[in-house]
Amino acid sequence: MVSGGGSARVPAVMFQGTGSDVGKSLVVAGLCRLFARRGLTVRPFKPQNMSNNAAVTADGGEIGRAQALQARAAFAPASVHMNPVLLKPESERGAQVVVQGVRRESIGAAGYQALKPALMPAVLDSFARIEAEADLVLVEGAGSPAEINLRGGDIANMGFAHAAGVPVVMVGDIDRGGVIASLVGTRAVVPEADAALIRGFLVNRFRGDPALFASGMAAIEARTGWRALGLVPWFAAAAALPAEDALSLERSAAGGPESHGSGRALQVVVLRLPRMANFDDLDPLAAEPQVRVRFLKAGEAVPGDADLVVLPGSKATIADLAVLRAQGWDIDIRAHVRRGGRVLGLCGGYQMLGRTIADPEGVEGPAGTAAGLGLLDVDTVLSGDKVTRPVSARDIASGETVAGYEIHLGRTEGPDRARPLIDLGGRTDGARSPDGLVAGTYVHGLFASDGFRRRFLAGLGTASTAGYEAGVEAALDGLAAHLEQHLDIEALLAIAADRPPCPR
Repeated sequence: MVSGGGSARVPAVMFQGTGSDVGKSLVVAGLCRLFARRGLTVRPFKPQNMSNNAAVTADGGEIGRAQALQARAAFAPASVHMNPVLLKPESERGAQVVVQGVRRESIGAAGYQALKPALMPAVLDSFARIEAEADLVLVEGAGSPAEINLRGGDIANMGFAHAAGVPVVMVGDIDRGGVIASLVGTRAVVPEADAALIRGFLVNRFRGDPALFASGMAAIEARTGWRALGLVPWFAAAAALPAEDALSLERSAAGGPESHGSGRALQVVVLRLPRMANFDDLDPLAAEPQVRVRFLKAGEAVPGDADLVVLPGSKATIADLAVLRAQGWDIDIRAHVRRGGRVLGLCGGYQMLGRTIADPEGVEGPAGTAAGLGLLDVDTVLSGDKVTRPVSARDIASGETVAGYEIHLGRTEGPDRARPLIDLGGRTDGARSPDGLVAGTYVHGLFASDGFRRRFLAGLGTASTAGYEAGVEAALDGLAAHLEQHLDIEALLAIAADRPPCPR
């Protein structure tokens, strides 16, 4: 067993990719579970993440949802220091900057490039805290080091690896094609000092006979000088794990169950808004065999056979509401309600269902007030005071205990708040229309509670047959076993133990 005690540096290795969505997050999650099962105190770390799928830590901070999953895989409580810089996109060129769990400012892309060097001390401080409690640290990069136009002031990939003295393993995705060119091309474009930190590579998401790619692995090894650490076959059970960002929705299958005992699958339609946030709220529903969850794209109408329409969270509520109207979805939703269909708003989606959304301070965009959909008799005022906290509560309708989290700007009040959804012990959350067809809540993660989900689906005439949390645990265990079978784990540990010097 390696040890974090004494003067020896804690073993650590950083997984960087040839691009975004090559599977780095799940590789780290699977290895966290693998090494934790071996008895190591393993911790995940990602210097900088960009995602609107955030998680709330026990102390009320924010980190990327992927790092929360990795912490779970490692049997560790999620900490803000596992992801010290989180960027939450608010527009095509700007994002909210969260540093060590706390919202710092909203900034444009050019401004952030200038800000990055000033964030490195916080990144290294968080990394030192994670090192201090670990036998092994598994670090995840962001995007790709091949984006050499972003190398100056980098804190996400090679800039961090040099500053912290962490060796690198490259991850390529063969499923998207061109993996040989991607890995060899990365070696060709990165500066020599950066290339010297890369000790090996793995190829992810392989389908077919591995023998057919043996010469490909050898070609990459010969042209890069990096050690081949393994060819990882496609792992279908990863679909049970929360996705990091909306890229995964593009790659996922659009199908679903066609029927169940009552004659057809329950049809759940989610409006896919440009700044959709925390869409993993719907993962537990999608895991139900008798439920079909469909993310509606721009240009598609809400289908007439939808049973439930979900307005998801949003990082820019007023702007996304304007997009919703431009798509004509407001008209579709009203027709859906007239047919007796149900509507659920989550966080920003809850705000959209009300009469008005006021942003007097311009915290999510230009200051002003927008008319909501008017399906709930409530009004929302956005402010700079952000609520981020885990919650343990009770569903008022069913009495079921629920666990989740709040992460939002603003307060929502009005007559329909007299019919709340959630009892938080001393206060309530959410609102329901008088006929019960339209409801909204600020609490994320409700559907992960099996009892709540069972009662909710029963109210829609569908039985729940899945155990969501148990399914996630089984998928993490399966992923760990999968990686152990297909990667050279001892070589990975040797790379992690052989850390280069750093200027600290």
